[in-house]
Amino acid sequence: MSTAIVVGAGIGGVTAAVALQRCGWQVSVLERAPELGEVGAGISVWPSAVAVLEELGVKGVEKAAVVSKPAGMRKPSGRWVLAAADLGVEIPVMIHRAQLHELITAEFGPAVTVRTGYTVTKISQDETGVTINDELRADLVVAADGIRSVVRGALYPQYEGPRYSGYTAYRGIADLEVDDGGGETWGRGRRFGFARLIDGRIYWYATANQPAGHGGDHAAVSEAFGDWHDPIPKLLAGTADVLHSDIYDLQLPLVPFVHGRVVLLGDAAHAMTPDLGRGACSAIEDAGALARHLHETPELATALNGYGAERRPATTKLVKRSRAIGRVGQLENPLVRALRDGLFTVGGKVASLRRRK
Repeated sequence: MSTAIVVGAGIGGVTAAVALQRCGWQVSVLERAPELGEVGAGISVWPSAVAVLEELGVKGVEKAAVVSKPAGMRKPSGRWVLAAADLGVEIPVMIHRAQLHELITAEFGPAVTVRTGYTVTKISQDETGVTINDELRADLVVAADGIRSVVRGALYPQYEGPRYSGYTAYRGIADLEVDDGGGETWGRGRRFGFARLIDGRIYWYATANQPAGHGGDHAAVSEAFGDWHDPIPKLLAGTADVLHSDIYDLQLPLVPFVHGRVVLLGDAAHAMTPDLGRGACSAIEDAGALARHLHETPELATALNGYGAERRPATTKLVKRSRAIGRVGQLENPLVRALRDGLFTVGGKVASLRRRK
C-alpha cells in the first residue's frame, strides 16, 4: 500500500487525508497543535468545494450549513450601493469552521492515523521516498502547514513568503438574531460584513487599514465600527470573543506546487487574502484534484505534475483577484471611493469578480 504523510491538520490537510484514504493510501497526519481541531468563526463553502466534499464522502455539509442569501453592499450610513437583486452570484453555504472540520475528520478510517504535538523541522527526499525529521518516511508528503509553511521554506529557501496586505481583520460570532440578510458595508479604509449560521447566530468580520503588528481587540473594533448602520452595533455588543489577525497573502509568482515527492496544498501553496472567501475552499479543491490525478494516473510523478499544472494557475488567479478586491475595498481617498461606488452601482463589479473561479 502506498503511504503518505500530511503535514498540517487544518481544513486542507484533513481533506487531503480523506482524499488519499479514498485512493487506497495509508495516511499519517502530523499536527503541531496539541489537539486536533479548528479555531475561528464562520466560513463560506462555495458549490465547487461542496461538490468535492460530496465526492469524497463527507456528509452533512449542506445539512449543517445555512444557505446564505445573496446580499448587497452598503455605505456606513446604511444606504445601499449595490442591491441584493443585482448581484447574480452563485450562493455559498455558511458553516462554522470547527463544524466543517469535524464533518471532514468524521470520515477518517483505519487508513488514517493522527499524531498531534508534532513539529516538522527537517525534510529530505530521494528517488524512493520522503523522510521527515530523520524518523518518519513515506512515498509522498503533502505540505498543508499554512501560510508560514516550514516545508515550503525548506524546499524553496529563496522564496520571500508572506506579504502584508496593509489591513487587519477582526472576526466574531454574535449570539443573537437579527432581521437582516447580511452583506458588506464599505467605508473609508474599513469594511464590515456578516452572515447567518445554522443556529441563528451571526458570523461577522471587519477589516481596517493599519500597520502590521499594531494590535486590536473588542474595544478597537467597537470604536471603529460602533457608529455604523444597524445591526452592526448590535452585533458587536452581542459578541463575547473577538479574533484579530493581520492579513497576509503569498508573494507572486507562487512557487511550484510539486517538488519531487512533496506537494504543497492550501495556504502553504497559495495563501490569499479573505476577500473572495475562497481560501479554505481552494484547499478543499486542491485535495480533490490531487486525489483525482493519483487515481487516474498510475505513475506518481506524472500524477503529481498533473496536480501542479492544474492547481497552480487556477489559484494564482484567485490570489490576484482577491488581492485586487482587497485593494479596492480598503480605499481611503474619498473621490476614488465615490467613483468605485458608482461603478458598482451601475455594473456590479464586485459580483462579477467573486463569481469567476
